[in-house]
Amino acid sequence: MKRFLVALGLVAAVLFLGLPLLGLLFRAPWSSMSTLLGSKELATSLRLSLVTSLSATVLAVVLGLPLAWALVRMRNGILRRGLLGLALLPMVLPPVVGGVALLLAFGRRGILGRLLDTWFGVSLAFTTAGAVMAATFVALPFFVLAAQSGLRAVDPRYIEAGRVLGVSGAANFARVTLAMARPALSAGVVVAWARALGEFGATVTFAGSLPGRTRTLPLAVYLALDSRPEAAIALSIVLLAVSVAVLALLRDRWLASPLAPQSTPLS
Repeated sequence: MKRFLVALGLVAAVLFLGLPLLGLLFRAPWSSMSTLLGSKELATSLRLSLVTSLSATVLAVVLGLPLAWALVRMRNGILRRGLLGLALLPMVLPPVVGGVALLLAFGRRGILGRLLDTWFGVSLAFTTAGAVMAATFVALPFFVLAAQSGLRAVDPRYIEAGRVLGVSGAANFARVTLAMARPALSAGVVVAWARALGEFGATVTFAGSLPGRTRTLPLAVYLALDSRPEAAIALSIVLLAVSVAVLALLRDRWLASPLAPQSTPLS
């Protein structure tokens, strides 16, 4: 009876996860895929998605690496837990709420946005820069989580050995710490980029859906569902392909068997 229930639950889970993807592949307009994806409107959304997601990934690394390093080095447990909670909050926060928060902070009437508009004439909301900020907000925690894990796993003996050999602090950090944490950092970059590419809620709330400026691929999919369902399916196939590629890139990190032998640092 126990085996039957386990098998039943397994089949139900596989069907629940697999059937939507099979439905997407089955209904995809394969014969007209190149025409749909080659249209000017969809090509613009794709280009904009690449620009915003790559820019957001760069910002996530620039902001997230010092944050992850601080979390690793921080000794005050209460302060570290508070900082970690703040860093990971966008991961569990509904994206729409994140967009509202960005609007209240960086919008024209926001806390900082009002000053930027008054002093410099800079408006971030409903611009391409706003779309990049929204994507960065939701992608940053994913990089921080991976970077913190990789930096914490670096054997401090190698760092100390670099100091003994006369390597300066910055060079030691770059040549030893970052080099040894590179697999985790690379995984964090890929996951952050994938999350930024698929961002919807925070983007539409803070940046809107302006053609050629903020209408990224997920927004284009949503808007095409009513008027051009075939185009929506075609764009969904593109995002699905990206997701599969991300899993392929991270197969050694996510899909490896827990029973597989793990390499150990050289002594």
